[in-house]
Amino acid sequence: MAALVLLVWLDSRRNRAQRQSVLGDSSGGRDLVDFAITLQGRVDDLHRAVDEIAAAVARVDRRMDTTIGRTAIVRYDAYESAGGRQSASVALLDANRSGVVLSAIQGRDYARVYVKELDQGKASVALSPEEQQAVERAMAR
Repeated sequence: MAALVLLVWLDSRRNRAQRQSVLGDSSGGRDLVDFAITLQGRVDDLHRAVDEIAAAVARVDRRMDTTIGRTAIVRYDAYESAGGRQSASVALLDANRSGVVLSAIQGRDYARVYVKELDQGKASVALSPEEQQAVERAMAR
């Protein structure tokens, strides 16, 4: 009988020791509740931080769509008598196909520069085939 009492007492001590090692001290279940509440608060803080970061990334994405990030140059001979592909059209566009197309036409004794604005892929003045090619190359990148 004494052995049975000793066995029950040792088992209860072992259980208490296991609880203390999990909770960190001997105050029992109250520390576990406090720990859970603290942990939930930290998880909530992390969720708020992630939401703020996601909103900031979305703002950056919107800004990036309106920056000139798509460019291309097409070199060509504007006139049969002029060689060396001295004329060029340059497209400077954002993700929405808005921006400008610059063309420099080189003749034997003159040079002309043209600027055409694009708003969402639509030009106010018709684009030459070379200018259109520059726009398509820029958007393909």
